[in-house]
Amino acid sequence: MQIQNKPIPNKKRNNLKAIISLIILLSPHLLFSQTSGKNKMSREDYILKYKDIAIQEMVEFNIPASITLAQGILESGNGNSKLAREANNHFGIKCHKGWEGEFMRMNDDAPNECFRKYNNPYDSYKDHSFFLSQRGRYSTLFDLEITDYEGWAHGLKKAGYATNPKYAHLLIKIIEENQLYQHDLIGDDYVAVNKYPNEIPEGENRKYEAFAVSGNNRKVFTNNGKKFIFARKGDDFYKIANDLNVYNFQIWKYNDLSKTDNLTEGDMVYIEKKRNKSKNEKHHYVKPGETMHSISQLYGIKLSKLYSNNRMKKGASPRTGQMLWLQSKKPKK
Repeated sequence: MQIQNKPIPNKKRNNLKAIISLIILLSPHLLFSQTSGKNKMSREDYILKYKDIAIQEMVEFNIPASITLAQGILESGNGNSKLAREANNHFGIKCHKGWEGEFMRMNDDAPNECFRKYNNPYDSYKDHSFFLSQRGRYSTLFDLEITDYEGWAHGLKKAGYATNPKYAHLLIKIIEENQLYQHDLIGDDYVAVNKYPNEIPEGENRKYEAFAVSGNNRKVFTNNGKKFIFARKGDDFYKIANDLNVYNFQIWKYNDLSKTDNLTEGDMVYIEKKRNKSKNEKHHYVKPGETMHSISQLYGIKLSKLYSNNRMKKGASPRTGQMLWLQSKKPKK
């Protein structure tokens, strides 16, 4: 079924804009209270309850609302599964490497598997968007038209989101039977301009593991076992400290900076102390333009340790092509 993305009259666009703004301002705790008692939620009730947040996530992350809703319906059994009721996990997302939040154990493809646990369904929806947009195996999906729910469904299955061979067909059936595709037709003005928010890394940077979504929707990653964020445009130590609930002096200290240094959009900013050595890489060959500081950030290693491991004086610059030791100390000649 092909759905045409027809222009929406200005009056309707303004109404949609007002609705979306209201959604963003409302507390997730008010929007997403749990079904009480033993009452089971119907599919119609589920759609009514969660369609607004699915639209909001589409605006921010460019994931079709129809796909988000269909996955939530299928994975959570209309919000009635044990995982959805007890862990607020509506998308069956497992812990994966780097997850340090709460979890719940359940039998799935293997016995006693680890699933992420959230404070409320809102956090589950946010993490679902983050999960899809930060993993490289799903990156090609973001090149599809926002109305191409069939392409998204088949792409999710091909990328390995679920093991059920009929997963794509089940999603498409849910979307078409419930006309969920209508929620994708909100006009280009409300769909994210960028395919990935500025804190979702692209290319080589997509190797970093997601950890959480923190204050002010900061996306937190891990590198060398240490948490960091990507700086936003206009960021400074005070803004980051306020959002992450740490002291501003910790930000410049953890990143081997002084309080007079400035941050640039896209900079890796650690929010805890870096390690003395790399957990995985033994050596690094210096590329043109790299500095000892940029290399220490790249591998999550303290700058002082990078100097001492390579028997270099503090402040010295590396040569292009030079091999730096990341785990142990450079042998004496």
